[in-house]
Amino acid sequence: MSKLIRIGTRDSELALWQAKVVQDMLEHLGHKTVLVPVKATGDLVLDKPLYELGITGIFTRTLDIAMLNNDIDIAVHSLKDVPTMLPKGIVQAAVLKRGNVRDTLVFKKNEEFLSQRDAVIATGSLRRKAQWLHRYPTHTIEDLRGNVNTRLEKLENTKHWNGAIFAAAGLGRIGLRPEDSVNLEWMIPAPAQGAIMITALEEDSAIREICAEINHEETEICTSIERKFLNLLEGGCTAPIGAIAYIKEEVVTLEGVLLSTDGTKRIYVTRYEKLGEHHELAKYCSDFIIERGGKRLMDDIKQSGKQTNVYSTKLLTEAQRQLFNEKTTVESSDFIKISLNRIKPQVVRKPIKNVVITSKNAVEALVNNFSPAELQFTNIYCVGRRTKKLIEQKIGPVVKSARNSKQLAAYLVEYIEGTSVTYFCSDIRLDALPTILEENNIEVTEVHAYKTMLDAEKLQESVEGIMFYSPSTVQSYVSANKAKGIAFCIGETTAKEAKQHFEDVRIAKVPTVESVIELVNEHYAG
Repeated sequence: MSKLIRIGTRDSELALWQAKVVQDMLEHLGHKTVLVPVKATGDLVLDKPLYELGITGIFTRTLDIAMLNNDIDIAVHSLKDVPTMLPKGIVQAAVLKRGNVRDTLVFKKNEEFLSQRDAVIATGSLRRKAQWLHRYPTHTIEDLRGNVNTRLEKLENTKHWNGAIFAAAGLGRIGLRPEDSVNLEWMIPAPAQGAIMITALEEDSAIREICAEINHEETEICTSIERKFLNLLEGGCTAPIGAIAYIKEEVVTLEGVLLSTDGTKRIYVTRYEKLGEHHELAKYCSDFIIERGGKRLMDDIKQSGKQTNVYSTKLLTEAQRQLFNEKTTVESSDFIKISLNRIKPQVVRKPIKNVVITSKNAVEALVNNFSPAELQFTNIYCVGRRTKKLIEQKIGPVVKSARNSKQLAAYLVEYIEGTSVTYFCSDIRLDALPTILEENNIEVTEVHAYKTMLDAEKLQESVEGIMFYSPSTVQSYVSANKAKGIAFCIGETTAKEAKQHFEDVRIAKVPTVESVIELVNEHYAG
């Protein structure tokens, strides 16, 4: 081919080195080439908006635009910097044989700080930060950005830094790897780290055929798996995701990891398949992570850049999160932990005439301790439609279900058969039901079916409203936080406890999580 191939590249030392490798390979095959360093997009004209073309990558958009303007024929990138979805009209034309995939710690003087409680490590990568903090939770991470040369200079000149993390391939390619450095074999690299990618216009079949001559198939297979894994997790440079695939003896192995940004949560997966049967590796591994809390973790990461204005004291499901309007930024966690008690056999040895159950936890405790045949209850009374549903699935029919314990107590005073009830409840109980019954000469035998343990988090100052689902969640919240803002409560009993601490208390129309969410939406709709 006599046409001069214009090789687009960024103008950093590393980018130019990578472009020169591609140039040498193409010229070795007899093609004429020229390097075209592209610095900025300001002078480039494009007749379509960037968003219509899907141009997103902060490190690749300049070259994408230059290619769509026909100013270059191919572009050379570090593959790990390329978004998993390429702009319309641009395709991957080749991947070169991969270099060192590992991350490298460059340190000062010695590595003694690794065994110390306090140390300061520099990196601009969320993935590196999260994995480092997972392994060394007491260390401090400080931001470090710029090209390789700039980052090495900053490390040298910043006295309180103990070390900084780099891609081993980047240091090695431009001959800048210091003696005081070590590969971090335990750290899972970024998807496609160490690989060089060439892009071209989809319509330019001649150029794509030329690039195919220098494509390295094994690297292409491995990096494609890693990038598919990243794409399926809906991650990018804003999520701490690592992935490495490799082929050994005709077997393809994929290791993947997703972490919280602070490193406290980590979901890891590894899987292998025979070469040729490996096409579902990425999906299997991404599904594995999603099913073990990855979806929720990704949602939390996406929300982490926003200020939280509402916090739920009960962990919300994905379906429940979707119910909030766009004006609401919500986070959630369980402010109480439940431990099912061992209930003595003699409690149910004789058939019980009247049983009161006010939570699903009590139901779980009963079926955890006894078989259905042992739970011979003549009349079952409960609070809440979901508790009723669970009782009828696992124990037997319910005579009466009320919206709250006060309503149930009023019903029992009027209609109970006999003068005694057995109440399966928590060790922490704030409802008025036993008091009302006893005041009306109904004997109450309390059986502590489960323990309620307070487990609150210290919340951000930006939180404007708290969602509560039981008096215990209120107690848990105030054990770690000052009562301020709005208390959105699931029912009157919860609201009564909240009113002891909050000035503004709202009560849901019906005692469900969805109704509390509706209450929140009504407030933020105005």
